[in-house]
Amino acid sequence: MEKRDYYEVLGVAKTATADEIKKAYRKLAIKYHPDKNPGDKEAEEKFKEAAEAYDVLSDPQKRQRYDQFGHAGMNGGAGGFGGFQSGGFSMDDIFEQFGDIFGGHFGFGGSRSGRGGAPRMHGANLRIKISLTLDEIVKGVEKKMKVKRQVACQHCHGTGAEGADGLKECPTCHGTGRVTRVVNSLFGQMQTQSVCPECGGEGKKVVKRCPECGGTGLKVQEEVISINIPAGVADGMQMTVPGKGNDAPRGGVPGDLLVYFEEQPDKQLVRDGDDLIYDLLLPLPTAVMGGDVEIPVVGGRVKIKIDAGTQPGKVLRLRGKGVPHCQSYGTGDLLVNIGVYIPEHMSKEEREFFEKCRTSDSFNPSESARRKYFNL
Repeated sequence: MEKRDYYEVLGVAKTATADEIKKAYRKLAIKYHPDKNPGDKEAEEKFKEAAEAYDVLSDPQKRQRYDQFGHAGMNGGAGGFGGFQSGGFSMDDIFEQFGDIFGGHFGFGGSRSGRGGAPRMHGANLRIKISLTLDEIVKGVEKKMKVKRQVACQHCHGTGAEGADGLKECPTCHGTGRVTRVVNSLFGQMQTQSVCPECGGEGKKVVKRCPECGGTGLKVQEEVISINIPAGVADGMQMTVPGKGNDAPRGGVPGDLLVYFEEQPDKQLVRDGDDLIYDLLLPLPTAVMGGDVEIPVVGGRVKIKIDAGTQPGKVLRLRGKGVPHCQSYGTGDLLVNIGVYIPEHMSKEEREFFEKCRTSDSFNPSESARRKYFNL
């Protein structure tokens, strides 16, 4: 199903302020909150859809990219350029990231992020660079990349503990992952909560380490990851593969794989946005007499017709022979810059021929021809 426009999802105009976007999301979050709609799958999807829209439109950089490229610039059907997508963003993630919007403020459940209210750990993001040829950029390509990433230890299933008795409840926070302190102030006693320093907020402690991972719960493993790259990406553009970064210990949220694109220079064609440029140097007789000339395009060659009397500096446009628009439908053009080669060395016969041409009116430009040539 095609994604709806994020502004439409939140019911705001494209010129909406950050405060208007936040208020619109809060209203939808209350309406479709799972605690208010238990077992309602449609409400849950709308809840996720609103969170996805808010994630993008509340971030100035993501919003700018979305305004420029649409869904293709975020997570368009081939993996995406934004890191948020409802298919890979769980309810726990929503409560954890946007808990200040509705958690505890509207009578609904607070953070659902971990055991006993302890915050879930997040795995680190990984970054790789993929070099693409012009042919791959124009057609789109699937790349299989070997990536070394931290994955959950199979021996201890990511707990970091050896056996059932290797993991115990933290005695400091009693499994909550948080500690409460009472502070005396001018206004009386105040309670503050912070992450438990003993267990790092996990609520449990490893008392007997796993011999395979040394208690970390993670092991480095090389994995082949398939990345579907859409046509039209540009140098420096970033794509996010959700959940393919490092795993987090103890069943936390895995990080993402951030893919950066690098364009390999083409030997004949130069990219200018979604257009391609080819510099064609014509032999003088072809420029004068006209004829068919073969030029390169992505994936092969095509013949183009050169009119008699073609002047250097003329630009021919081949519609649809450029790069597909990454953010919308359509394709750029191929622009052919015409140059004319003037021979530096000639035979005696050739020189005699041009000596005859020197006095010919056909080879001497008129004032109107001069003005037309220089666009005067």
